[in-house]
Amino acid sequence: MTHPYLHWDVFTGEPLYGNQLAVFTDGGGIDAATMQRMAREMNFSESTFILPAESADTDVRMRIFTPTQEMPMAGHPTVGSTFALAHTGVLEPGRARVVFGLNVGPTPVDLEWEGDRLRFAWMTQGLPRFGRAIDGRSQVATSLGLTHNDLAPDLPIQVVSCGFPSLYVPLRDRDTVDRAISDAAAFRRVMAGVGGLMPIFLFAVLPAGGEATVYSRMFAPDFGIIEDPATGGATGPLGCYLVEHGLVDPGAARSMLSLQGVAMGRRSRLHISIDGGPSAITGVRVGGEAVLVGRGELYV
Repeated sequence: MTHPYLHWDVFTGEPLYGNQLAVFTDGGGIDAATMQRMAREMNFSESTFILPAESADTDVRMRIFTPTQEMPMAGHPTVGSTFALAHTGVLEPGRARVVFGLNVGPTPVDLEWEGDRLRFAWMTQGLPRFGRAIDGRSQVATSLGLTHNDLAPDLPIQVVSCGFPSLYVPLRDRDTVDRAISDAAAFRRVMAGVGGLMPIFLFAVLPAGGEATVYSRMFAPDFGIIEDPATGGATGPLGCYLVEHGLVDPGAARSMLSLQGVAMGRRSRLHISIDGGPSAITGVRVGGEAVLVGRGELYV
């Protein structure tokens, strides 16, 4: 059978930047095992498969796969697939919202148009769940090729989730973030004490007055992702972490920008909007652009 796909770069308005995504626009008749093998064949951070809606409170069903496993939710696949649906005419110009059926449940995406062209998409994520602060800070730093002094003082290393958990590691500055390394074996040793494999998300808050709020990287080698250029599903919790720990005041938190993928040559811009304040976050959205860079077919 022939399975067409669209190749998008997500969280960028420029081709060959952002995070790559393969969107299989008709996933009907493909079983889950084959979807997984197709995602492994594409070898992007994620691939998506579009299916008819399965419940009345959603508009479309979507399944998301890394090269090694299916995901309950993810940000750049949701934003990129929204652009794919607009490109193929499934979403008519001017439409305000689409609701995806993901494995975590209904997931709204709000749409901003420029004439007939989708300009921007905002994904709503679940409210945050904060885990305890992680002991063994030096071990975490060492797993990243860093030292204890490279960690941001007085800020916890902490698991946060808005649908899928990541371990958040605050570092001193942007240069320190760039010096970190992705080491699967070292990460497994850290995760043995955390309670399960998950991505490691490292970041530094940038000086006030600049273009961006925070500079970030994400490593997930056990998910088939040595480094991810743009991680929307982890950027919502990042925004929540910044608010929860007083790094951004609630007013500024409604319009934040994370730069990711710079160190690997795939600069990405992830917009974050958090409503509420510490211990009272009421809304989490992550948004961005996407650009079509190719199309193809798999014969399976």
